[in-house]
Amino acid sequence: MFTGIVQGIATVEEITARPGLSTFAIRLPAKNTEGVTIGASVAINGTCLTVTRQEGDVLFFDAMQETLRLTTLGNLEAGNTVNFERAARIGDEIGGHLLSGHVHTTARLVEILRPENNVTLWFEVPEAWTRYIFPKGYIAINGASLTIGEVKGNRFNVHLIPETLRATTFGRATEGEWVNIEIDSQTQTIVDTLARLGYDRPAPTL
Repeated sequence: MFTGIVQGIATVEEITARPGLSTFAIRLPAKNTEGVTIGASVAINGTCLTVTRQEGDVLFFDAMQETLRLTTLGNLEAGNTVNFERAARIGDEIGGHLLSGHVHTTARLVEILRPENNVTLWFEVPEAWTRYIFPKGYIAINGASLTIGEVKGNRFNVHLIPETLRATTFGRATEGEWVNIEIDSQTQTIVDTLARLGYDRPAPTL
């Protein structure tokens, strides 16, 4: 499990693509690789991956074709930066909301607004997933736990303070890029339960 509090920005050093599998070599800040063990879980842009090897501050992860298809990891290139969070431990403070690291869908960043002292990002999601997106509700974008601002059709926004921009890749975001989305599990459970009782349409098909 993860908390949605991004621990920093990592850099993709190398990507090795093989039939049905891609291996990512990702460099984390030195302080964040202490105590890492093979088999440990790390969220990369919100996607839970398993450490398969370590060389100094570089961690290696394998991603299958299904993971590459459902997330933005397949679009990464050497030199790109990503958000990361190591798995939560018992006793850790939950500063965001609990995440599984299982990406539900992807969204496109369609507009960036820069009012004084903060940034507003507007995202567009596939229509079927809007059933889980509500104003003031939780959502995880590239692994960061955020509060939804406004919702208009299949678009929603989030408001980011300077600290969030500094600590995540959102400070470098550009219009048109794609991000990973994990819907809040409690919201999904409530909406799907109501749907089974006949109060809403069926859940989306992956």
